[in-house]
Amino acid sequence: MPVSNAAYHHPTPLDTRFEPMSLPAMLERSVRANPDAPFLHFLGRTYSYKQIFAQAQAFALGLTEAGIVKGDRVGLFLPNVPIYAAAYYGAMMAGAVVVNFSPLYSVEELSWQVGDSGTRVLVTLDVPELYKTAKKVLDGSGLETLVVGSLADMLPWYKGAALKLLKRSQIADVAYGGEGSAIRRWADMTPNRPFTPIEVTASDLALLQYTGGTTGRPKGAMLGHDQLSVNAQQVAGINPFGNAQGEVFMGALPFFHVFANTALLNHACVTGASIAMVPRFETKQVLETIQKYRCTGFPGVPTMFQAMLDHPDLAKTDLSSLKICISGGAPMPGPVHVRFEEATGVRLVEGYGLTESAGVVSANPYDGFRKRGTIGQLVAGTEVILLDKEDPSKLAPEGEPGELAVCGPQVMRGYWNRPENDADCFAERDGKRYLRTGDVARVDEDGFLEIVDRIKDMIAVNGFKVFPSVVEDVILEHAAVKEALVIGVPDAQRGEVPRAYVTLNEDASATAEELAAWLNAKIGKHERVDSVVIRESLPKTIIGKLDRKTLRAEVL
Repeated sequence: MPVSNAAYHHPTPLDTRFEPMSLPAMLERSVRANPDAPFLHFLGRTYSYKQIFAQAQAFALGLTEAGIVKGDRVGLFLPNVPIYAAAYYGAMMAGAVVVNFSPLYSVEELSWQVGDSGTRVLVTLDVPELYKTAKKVLDGSGLETLVVGSLADMLPWYKGAALKLLKRSQIADVAYGGEGSAIRRWADMTPNRPFTPIEVTASDLALLQYTGGTTGRPKGAMLGHDQLSVNAQQVAGINPFGNAQGEVFMGALPFFHVFANTALLNHACVTGASIAMVPRFETKQVLETIQKYRCTGFPGVPTMFQAMLDHPDLAKTDLSSLKICISGGAPMPGPVHVRFEEATGVRLVEGYGLTESAGVVSANPYDGFRKRGTIGQLVAGTEVILLDKEDPSKLAPEGEPGELAVCGPQVMRGYWNRPENDADCFAERDGKRYLRTGDVARVDEDGFLEIVDRIKDMIAVNGFKVFPSVVEDVILEHAAVKEALVIGVPDAQRGEVPRAYVTLNEDASATAEELAAWLNAKIGKHERVDSVVIRESLPKTIIGKLDRKTLRAEVL
């Protein structure tokens, strides 16, 4: 949908076209520009671009000597640790395709995705929980090699020594074997010999990123070097703050997730910025890291910003270095948005993206004009249309919400080994291929997008479509409510009826009956809930966003 230049508020013009490149070439360019610049800060130790590049080259050599050839799949079963970056770029230097796996996966989940992707080599840590899971997958699947990195070796020397001496129970007893063993040390996979580069082009496949899947098994989105490198440049293009080399990103999002892959790792790499990373999100540690490394940007999910608001150390933490916080992954509740900005003085903007779009489609401007409650304007080089919710072969009626469909250089090639899904996930129009997002959206006269809801989440009440997010937005206005999810439950007369599940703020005293009466007085008759259920917690995904799918499975 066209937007006039006068109405476009990002600093890079909307019609900008970016140069696709391979990710190893992107990293090498930053290394040549400033080899000693910091790339990763990790628990008191800093790694330069030159150091990560050397580790990546060594790992690439280790892979090729282990028989990995171009197109083979190399899996990363890692939290946020420095060897993630070295293994990610190193595998791609060897011509391999990276497969991201959540370190929270069960043996069954990891085994299935290893088998579906055909992963030959898996990289993990000598942390007991990770190693035990990975070892069982090695023993019971087609996985050929398990590479195990030492957490202690990645820490400052004094912290590493303390871990080895005083906390041996936190180090797995790894069953390393001799020559040709299926379990290899990370150090053994990084020989100190020159690496002969493998030809890797922008058109090559770079990453299999598995989606959470609304139904059935997850699917591996195929993302090329071109999609990933361009999306990193698109994200860099919305930064209005000048020379990005001085930026320090708060790295609390897990690197295995597409949002972090683009908005943190590849974004830093393409600009020469650095990342102050933590192994996982712990509010106190995140606040300390922001203050210590003078972080300037913080991409996160709404629950992270809620957790910061809830922490007693927020008021005494120096956040003056932060220029911007970016929320994605899930809708940002309005009250949290307002409270966060009031409490911190830091601008918080919403953005939007999908696994299938390499991470980012749109964002609110970091500076100047923005619209709260929207997901902002498109990143440069991107187009969208709205499809009819009932018949996606047609456009939505003028002025009506419709299914958001995205066309741009960051859109995936398709799903791994599932060409039959292309007809459902893509729409052809005017000679262009649009990704069907499954999200219902509006676009206003200034080109700001607003997500109304997920098509699959809509509740059918007596033939009327109810958007759960509309009901959630209303109940979140109640002072007692902290989090909310609304789902449809079966009803003999109406087919389905909305039901709200909430958690309460500390010291709140509202009852479920009071909340239901308050809510139903403020919404349409067909939107009214049959009840409100107060819970201690609501299910969340691996990156911390509220998980409607899991709640629905628990309830139904």
